[in-house]
Amino acid sequence: MNNVLELKGKRFVQAAKTTGGGGPAMNSKVVVTTQQISNLITKLDDIKEFWKNENTPFDGVLISVHYNKIVAKTNRISGIFKGDKSNYSIVGAKFNEEKNKHIITYHLDVKDLDKSILLLINAQHVMQRFFQTGITKTIFENQNFFKKINFDEFSLSKSTFKQVIADVSYIENFEVERAPQQFKESIITLYDIGMDTKQLFKGIGIDILSTRIIDNRTVFLDENQAKILYEKAPYLVSMATNNLADLSPEDFIKQYEQDIVYIPKPSIEPTIGVIDTLFDTRVYFSEWVEYHEMVDESIPKTSQDYCHGTEVASIIVDGPRLNPWLNDGCGRFKVRHFGVACGAQFSSFTIIKQIKRIIAENKDIKVWNLSLGSNQEINDNFISAEASVLDQIQYENDVIFVVAGTNKPNEDVVKIGSPADSINSLVVNAVTKSGLSTKYSRKGLALSFFAKPDVSYYGGSEEQYMQVCTPTGAAYVAGTSFAAPWISRKLSFLIDVLGLNREIAKAMIIDAARGWNECPTPEEVALYGHGVVPIKIEDIIQTQDDEIRFVVTDISEKWNTYNYHFPVPMKDDKYPYFARATMCYFPVCDKTQGVDYTNTELNLHFGRIKNDGSLNEINDDKQNSSDDIGGPKSFILEGEARTRFRKWDNVKYISEKPKTKKIPKTSYDNKNWGMEIKTNNRLDPIDGIGLRFGVVVTLKEMNGINRIDDFIKNCNLNGWLVNIIDIDNRIDIHQKVNEEITFS
Repeated sequence: MNNVLELKGKRFVQAAKTTGGGGPAMNSKVVVTTQQISNLITKLDDIKEFWKNENTPFDGVLISVHYNKIVAKTNRISGIFKGDKSNYSIVGAKFNEEKNKHIITYHLDVKDLDKSILLLINAQHVMQRFFQTGITKTIFENQNFFKKINFDEFSLSKSTFKQVIADVSYIENFEVERAPQQFKESIITLYDIGMDTKQLFKGIGIDILSTRIIDNRTVFLDENQAKILYEKAPYLVSMATNNLADLSPEDFIKQYEQDIVYIPKPSIEPTIGVIDTLFDTRVYFSEWVEYHEMVDESIPKTSQDYCHGTEVASIIVDGPRLNPWLNDGCGRFKVRHFGVACGAQFSSFTIIKQIKRIIAENKDIKVWNLSLGSNQEINDNFISAEASVLDQIQYENDVIFVVAGTNKPNEDVVKIGSPADSINSLVVNAVTKSGLSTKYSRKGLALSFFAKPDVSYYGGSEEQYMQVCTPTGAAYVAGTSFAAPWISRKLSFLIDVLGLNREIAKAMIIDAARGWNECPTPEEVALYGHGVVPIKIEDIIQTQDDEIRFVVTDISEKWNTYNYHFPVPMKDDKYPYFARATMCYFPVCDKTQGVDYTNTELNLHFGRIKNDGSLNEINDDKQNSSDDIGGPKSFILEGEARTRFRKWDNVKYISEKPKTKKIPKTSYDNKNWGMEIKTNNRLDPIDGIGLRFGVVVTLKEMNGINRIDDFIKNCNLNGWLVNIIDIDNRIDIHQKVNEEITFS
């Protein structure tokens, strides 16, 4: 077996984007006609009249644009609404029922709406005079059609007219969205209309306490308050979820009393944070658990309230002894346990506020296990309140959450429940001992697109249940709650013992689960994520003798973050390898953007360096080869970029599938391989600055030859510092670093 190599010492180079935007691009499948523009003018007039008659406590209007496709950022309207600043007016985004078109909501001033109507009227006059049969993409790109037009006569420039036509080619309709009524105790997120939340609700007639505000757009309303909001201003509601969430049920089988088992005292083992139900301090491993009860003392508690949390903690502390078939080689872990819920139901609002406080006060913990989950299904068009808080915490702090994929409460519930829709978290589904999906596992995807769960692991089943420690002794159980702690153990080992950052650790877990499986079906991804994680930690940080695996990490500061110094060994001036790479990063997310939830896209490019300096990529990715996806020189449409290359997903996997036909790759003048990380932002350009990424690269020798020594030598000659990730050496270092030294 070969150890994974950590390459350091040669920083990635940062390069800004130098090419221009290339002007507006029209939808090639549409003919823009005078009648179409007339219909849009009529619709905007109707919407203007609606808002004129609506007694609102806020300034401006909300308008939803129904696009005729899934649109790239560059194809969103940027002429009709506020010109090139229209993207900053977006307050929400979702898909239609068929998941093949965007519906994007904008907040505009009334004056902006008047300007939009006037722009369309002026463009309509040009159309009536010069383009009675309409404008196609061919006409749009032929400058001869526009030279004869005196645009000053129509009070607009040629560039503005073309931008309006391009905008119209992507628009299907304008609407005012109204949220469906939900008269229940709810956590509600409002569209950002630039007004203080308390003042806004006061204007509607709702007196809300500051303690019920999660952030300036998310609030907790009781049934009466929700009723008033939906009756008076349903157009303000971006998303809503019930506050009371049912804890996903677990399957228990036989239980029996057990004598206290001996366990040594804790020493320098890493600590994993657990946020769960209550913990029983009488169990045999209680010395390993630092317990903090956060449920109000006035709330009555039963013995059942202590089961789930105690069982989860028992796996983290002593899982391999309780379940020898799952001995992962990671040892034992200490637990800092926060009991935030009791009973079958818990308040999402309360737990959200507690999680923020817990993380803020426990900065020393990097890995957090969250095995609480809702019985309710996630929504396809917006993130849950719990998940959005986890994503924000992980963007702002150097931590990672491991979240259980939630279980089926009954056969009618299919999709995963919150917070398993958290994009930055590592979400874990359960499989049987044979590696097949369990009967209680639920399905992703999240926001109709993101691969959730991320991975799968053994959670117990009729084939082989999971043994845990309960307050009354041992029990055999099954559930995603008992799969997640095993992944928390592996992540903590990679981060706290081996010293890797969370980006590389997450990438290594996902890469080990995915292997060389290039194209799992959508059904497989929805159930298994990227695959089943190996049991042994050695199978994650070691690889086969015919494979070279290395990890690199750096920070994106500009549009192109690149490194062209990967000296892959050659044979007869060719490269006899299949290659794959996995990248993870933790972007800023914006829940008000709906399905367009992640603000930053990092796109991974890896391959040989051609003579013209470009990369011959292992997955033939043409993204970023022009100014923007969907631009005039683009090779890839937005829908295809999302499907084929996971555009906007924060996990990237690119691969060549090993084939029986082994044809070595030709080398070029530059004998190194290169890696480029291209950064794009939906809204604010600063969102991607300072974003760390971690990449795991695997090279598989076609003929089974071990070339790792050649690779290490080449790296040293090229200025790399090569750290071999050797388990025994890293454990020794961890022990020495954490030794207590007594001075005499």
